[in-house]
Amino acid sequence: RLSDNPEIQTACLRIAELIGSMTIYLMANTKNGDERIQNELSRLIDITPNGNMTRSHWMTVNVMNMLLYGNGNGICVPHTYEGSLRSLEPIAASRVSLEPLPGSYRDYRVLIDGVARDPANLLHFVYNPDPLYLWKGRGVTVTLRDIATNLRQAQKTVNAFMSSEWKPSIIVKVDALTEEFSSPAGRQKLLESYAAPAQTGQPWLIPAEQFQVEQVRPLSLSDLAISDTVTMDKKTVAAVVGVPAFLLGVGEFDRDEWNNFVQTKIRAIVQNIQQELTRCLILSPSWYLMLNMWSLLDYDMKAMSEVLLAGADRGFVNGDEWRDRMHMAPAGLKEYKVLENYIPYDQSGNQSKLTGGAS
Repeated sequence: RLSDNPEIQTACLRIAELIGSMTIYLMANTKNGDERIQNELSRLIDITPNGNMTRSHWMTVNVMNMLLYGNGNGICVPHTYEGSLRSLEPIAASRVSLEPLPGSYRDYRVLIDGVARDPANLLHFVYNPDPLYLWKGRGVTVTLRDIATNLRQAQKTVNAFMSSEWKPSIIVKVDALTEEFSSPAGRQKLLESYAAPAQTGQPWLIPAEQFQVEQVRPLSLSDLAISDTVTMDKKTVAAVVGVPAFLLGVGEFDRDEWNNFVQTKIRAIVQNIQQELTRCLILSPSWYLMLNMWSLLDYDMKAMSEVLLAGADRGFVNGDEWRDRMHMAPAGLKEYKVLENYIPYDQSGNQSKLTGGAS
């Protein structure tokens, strides 16, 4: 199974853990822009979606089902009581099967432990839609199967090579007519007599007529070119799954590549998740759920501070907002300030130096 391949599992798990670390915001459209709402619903979804799991754990399970274990399909059951949402239960992929309704490519049903459920009452997270049954995901199974086989075979070859006993670095040619050479005990006695020095580094003294010593260079993993093959396969896995190759131990960390990964691959999966959450859990047309993707971007602290300070000069950012992004506690700096020469554009003609007043 693909889930048994360490490279594929690592790539998918890293995506799932990153998405699981994002705060889930309950947002509302208002006349002054979108604002965050904090109430019991937002707390349930972001803090305690399930009585046995944290938000991070719950989201990681759903994403792993969607990417890997469920072959592109993650199913979660909302539980309600008297019209109120109580918990969100992720279902193990092994307990779920998806079946199209007879004679239909559009409608389907979800079987959980063999019991049919209406998809309208479930959360269905889909990855890589099927070309025929568009409501169904396919995951990355078909694309990575051959590569997973190659990586597994490479690991077997490495294990067999490292555990092989046939890697001597010295060969000693011995006259076969020597009496001691006729039995294992005799050959061991010859080694102890001539080849085992009393002190480390002491030279051997052997009869020239009976012995000839040759040094040989044993094969290494570089000679087998396994390293290059594994590196190439890991890069292919990274490219297909959509993660940077350095997450699989190939190459070095690159900030631009990381940020591009967050803004492309992570963003696409997150959009899918937050839209499904909003579609199934939110009744108000002006509310929606949003995952804080910006928390994953790798910012340079100095550059971020300079941008925020420039905003503070124009009254866009207050002191506590700057301190929050610098991971500092609030200090009561809620006032927005501007430099004295920044004035509203519609009052630019009222300056004293233009009206003849005192400068």
